[in-house]
Amino acid sequence: MVGTFTFSALLPSFINEWQLTNIQAGWLSGIMLGGYAISVPALVGLTDRYDAKLVYLCGAALAAISFAAFALIAEGFWSALILRAVSGIALAATYMPGLRMLVDRINTQKSTRGVAIYTASFSLGTAFSFFISGEIGVAFSWEVAFIIASVCAAVAFILVLMTLVPVIPPEPNEKTALLDFRPIFKNRAVMGYILAYGVHSWELFAYRSWLVAFLVFSLSLQTETSIWPAPTIIASLTAVIAVFASIGGNELAERFGRRRMIYLFLILAGSLGLFSGLLAATPYWFVSLIMLLYAALIQLDSAALTAGTVTSAEKGRKGTTLGLHSLIGFSGAAAGPIVVGLVLDLGGGINSLGAWGLGFASMGFVALLGPIGLWWYREK
Repeated sequence: MVGTFTFSALLPSFINEWQLTNIQAGWLSGIMLGGYAISVPALVGLTDRYDAKLVYLCGAALAAISFAAFALIAEGFWSALILRAVSGIALAATYMPGLRMLVDRINTQKSTRGVAIYTASFSLGTAFSFFISGEIGVAFSWEVAFIIASVCAAVAFILVLMTLVPVIPPEPNEKTALLDFRPIFKNRAVMGYILAYGVHSWELFAYRSWLVAFLVFSLSLQTETSIWPAPTIIASLTAVIAVFASIGGNELAERFGRRRMIYLFLILAGSLGLFSGLLAATPYWFVSLIMLLYAALIQLDSAALTAGTVTSAEKGRKGTTLGLHSLIGFSGAAAGPIVVGLVLDLGGGINSLGAWGLGFASMGFVALLGPIGLWWYREK
């Protein structure tokens, strides 16, 4: 995960060095998730037929190669766009196949806590990505930051290769083709969680992709020197908070009702997003606190949604179900940063307070659509 948000952590530097427009920056943030969304159905679907460990190892190797290639040959928008898409394919072969490795080795019907902890580790990886990339990028260069990310992916490959014993995935009651999603579409409980996850991912990745740039803008409006940490440190803290928020949100869902709590989480996060962008001119410490709170609210439903999908999936179709879950989720994740970049351009650019207000409002508006989809696909 270390290289996943290296580009986002160093986004202001890339905008200046490569003279990127905001929509180009949005594309470079979102294309990784687009590559993920396109490839994840087949890659995760394969885990219904083969041990997910094999898929993961291929993904970790591809991640190491793509990060190293970015450091060595990326020199502008088009080369970066291709390599970011390849990184997205690598993420598709590691994130959900990694979850499937876990699901095949624990009893998720008795407890979703293992799923919640794994899902929260995505945010922990995000925190490491923002922190390490930001610090190394400032101290050395963005090329060195991507080389470090490549080394970390290689370490992940070695860890999984050496520690996980092989397993055989269970057979479905009725076999279908690799990308046949028809049985999943008929599962209303699963589809409600999947659609809500798409909305959640749109808001989450739009927020994470533009957070550092927003905090840099807020700093530029300050009249007094702030003692608060740099934007990349704040971004790392938001990801750490997200770990506990994700696990805590799943525990609340287990206790008080999964759907009921997800409704609440989406409404709270979306409501804050509607106006938080307009707070950039307030004291930096206050903006930072709001961003930390927003990160927690966005993440509350993450593990609860994925756990809901896993526990509602038909036996023998968990891989295909998680593939569709990721396809819709990360299609939203890919679109979110691009749409915010477009809104920023149309609203006056990254140096406009009004543009940032509209950008964050677009995140919040989409989040508020989540409860509608979840309610529509309720079990009857």
